[in-house]
Amino acid sequence: MTVTKKPFERLPSNVVPKNYGLTLQPNLTEFTFTGKEVIDVEVTEVSEKVKMNCLDIDIKSANFTTNGSTVDSSDISYDKEEETVTITFPSSLPVGKCQLHLDYTGELNDKMKGFYRSKYTSVDGEEKYCAVTQFEPTDARRAFPCWDEPAMKATFDVTLVVPKDRVALSNMDVEEEKDAAEDASLKCVKYTRSPIMSTYLLAFVVGEFDFVEGKDSDGVVIRVYTPKGKTVQGKFALEVAEKTLPFYKDYFDIRYPLPKMDLIAIPDFAAGAMENWGLVTYRETALLVDPENSSSASKQWVALVVGHELAHQWFGNLEWWTDLWLNEGFASWIEYLCVDHCFPEWDIWTQFVTSDFSRAMDLDALNNSHPIEVPVGHPAEIDEIFDAISYSKGASVIRMLHDYVGEKAFKEGLVYHLDKFKYNNATTEDLWASLAHASSKPVAEVMETWTKQMGFPVLSVTAEQKGDCREVTISQSKFFADGVSQGSYHWQVPVNISSSANPGKSVASTLMDQSSCTITLKDVQPDQWIKLNPGQVGFYRVQYSFAMLEHLLPAIRDNSLPPRDRLGLESDLFALCRAGLVPGPDVLKVIEAFKNETNFTVWNDLIGNMAGIGTILQYADCYQRFKAFCIALYGPIMDKLGWDPVKGEGHLDALLRGLIIACLGKYGKPVVVAEANKRFDAHCKGESPIPADLRSAVYGTVLKHGDASSLDAMMKLFREADLHEEKVRLMRTMGNVSHPELIKKDEVRSQDTVFVIAGVTCSVEGRKIAWKFVQEHWQELYDRYEGGFLLSRLVKSTTEMFASEEAAKEVEEFFSERTPPSAERALKQSLENVRLNSKWLARESSKIGAWLKEKGY
Repeated sequence: MTVTKKPFERLPSNVVPKNYGLTLQPNLTEFTFTGKEVIDVEVTEVSEKVKMNCLDIDIKSANFTTNGSTVDSSDISYDKEEETVTITFPSSLPVGKCQLHLDYTGELNDKMKGFYRSKYTSVDGEEKYCAVTQFEPTDARRAFPCWDEPAMKATFDVTLVVPKDRVALSNMDVEEEKDAAEDASLKCVKYTRSPIMSTYLLAFVVGEFDFVEGKDSDGVVIRVYTPKGKTVQGKFALEVAEKTLPFYKDYFDIRYPLPKMDLIAIPDFAAGAMENWGLVTYRETALLVDPENSSSASKQWVALVVGHELAHQWFGNLEWWTDLWLNEGFASWIEYLCVDHCFPEWDIWTQFVTSDFSRAMDLDALNNSHPIEVPVGHPAEIDEIFDAISYSKGASVIRMLHDYVGEKAFKEGLVYHLDKFKYNNATTEDLWASLAHASSKPVAEVMETWTKQMGFPVLSVTAEQKGDCREVTISQSKFFADGVSQGSYHWQVPVNISSSANPGKSVASTLMDQSSCTITLKDVQPDQWIKLNPGQVGFYRVQYSFAMLEHLLPAIRDNSLPPRDRLGLESDLFALCRAGLVPGPDVLKVIEAFKNETNFTVWNDLIGNMAGIGTILQYADCYQRFKAFCIALYGPIMDKLGWDPVKGEGHLDALLRGLIIACLGKYGKPVVVAEANKRFDAHCKGESPIPADLRSAVYGTVLKHGDASSLDAMMKLFREADLHEEKVRLMRTMGNVSHPELIKKDEVRSQDTVFVIAGVTCSVEGRKIAWKFVQEHWQELYDRYEGGFLLSRLVKSTTEMFASEEAAKEVEEFFSERTPPSAERALKQSLENVRLNSKWLARESSKIGAWLKEKGY
């Protein structure tokens, strides 16, 4: 099943759209729809052919009208591989303005793309369907023939013909609603004309929904649409949206341009959310918050996703998909700015360092990474770049740029940029020019070293005391995950340095545009520490001399080093160890210094890194000793937190408690396992519900050390759960039991199957089961997720945690004739990780085992 592609060509520009008049009538029982389209076009050169994008649509008739005369088409031919239709007319379309008229039919598919059907259970228990859209990147063509390229912008007049008892939504507000002439059970809903926009931002939804409504401080009507009877679950997202729209209006100095803002939860949705202008669609777990049963982590996730998607309402004018990173990277940065404004007590920027900054570095250190700006040709390649490089590295380098040019100049440049390019197309170079205009700094020269080449530098640092001064020498080289240098790379690196005299503050800075530099710090005493990259703003790793690292250890032990800097130190050490540049025991020696750590985000990053080591050590004899080390490391903070919240504690304490209990439960601390079983039993009997913040930890612990009856009890909770968040929580923790029965296709939605299968991979046995399942069901999974990013996630999550050359070869052989374009890069990254795991295991396991034994574990 090797997928081949012929050279891709963008649509010709001899005919360009100006306005789409679109009437759609979905049939929610036969899963079809009819469409009528009147497109105002401009003919720029004489031609008898019109070429458009079109997929899985049957055009019944086509004609063009100009100056009162109508000409019917002479031929309609489809190219399924190109996803186009060519409409030929017996005479040429004259240069100037005319109209294309199309009548067609299509399918409400079950692929979660285009115009598709989504299944739900009504309040009376009946199975029903709604009709929804997902057009990004290139699936508007499944709903209507169009110029489905982001630069081919137009306005839209949408009319939906739908059952009277259904809610019908589109990007704009309703202009007119009346009975449909042909059927008394239908209504005809006409929406006002949209602004000029790309096809991928168009949306419509038809189904049964309730809503909760509010207005922001500027009077913009905001509605959050929920499943019937669940409006209470939409209130938190509404509160966030009410704060977010004015925040962005003030930040961008541009009013929200549409008359209304709808946010809607969709039962089946492949992505987390989609920024359709004025009608943002979400997974239920990315929008709905239940006051009793949603965790603090879920609440935070909803706030970030709402912040991300609403930012797109201002920032999303693509020329072509090569600049996707700018669209997504920017929104991934500013969502944190927004959430920090709404919830300053969440310390969200520290969490950014784990959730985006470190995540991007892990991927970008691989030889099979890619530059932020990656040329995109064929549409099949687009899904590959919806990854941590476009989103998380994009956000990280924008954060670094924001720090480099300064808040004032950054904001001024952004406002200038958005005003200059509104309702038009913009590129990465356009933004750099706008920021350079405002800051008088060489933005393009600096940023192109970060966006046009893949990877990032490691700065090697030494320091020498000279009287009251510290002479710091820094050299840069590309950081490779395998530690093997190859190729020539060079960055312009904004470098900041802090010291114990001013923790977290920059006492010296420079733009490092050479391979090495020396900075002299005045008034630094011999016993004072210095640290590069305060706040982990610069997108680089740091390797300190042994003496410099020793100086920093006391500041870790007493928490006088700020949280982001403590996090950065351990994160860099784990990465350097993976690359073979620092021995494993040396890393664990530093990790011992974190025994007094209290910050949630530092623990979250450190535990994630320790879990990465643990996954590989599952294949080694020393794994039991490693678990004992983790239990000893995490025990003190568990003793401090306890199982139950205390009065006055905050959001981050709740996150930390769940994290630590989950870890100690996973590694089998007897007292934690016993308490988890006790609480689970009371929860199942209805005697004492487990607080939402502890459910994932308790469920995972019970299943890890339970038996078939534990799994049965969990499945009962799953079937009875009404909140989708609870179902997802149960699905993801079920992977703690290595049991083939977990993967029940009839009980798991298509949107969640990938995550359930991935959840099984947390153990050696589970990995084998998940990989076998993928092999046996590959064709079915491929057909379900073809051309989408879920397929690449499936490939990566079920293969990348193996740790032997034999496993790498088995994966390689299986996919030798099966790799789809959307998963090609993900497969290469996965194989690279398997081989890195194998080398690390061979190099480090015996050394770590000897150190752990010597320490008495």
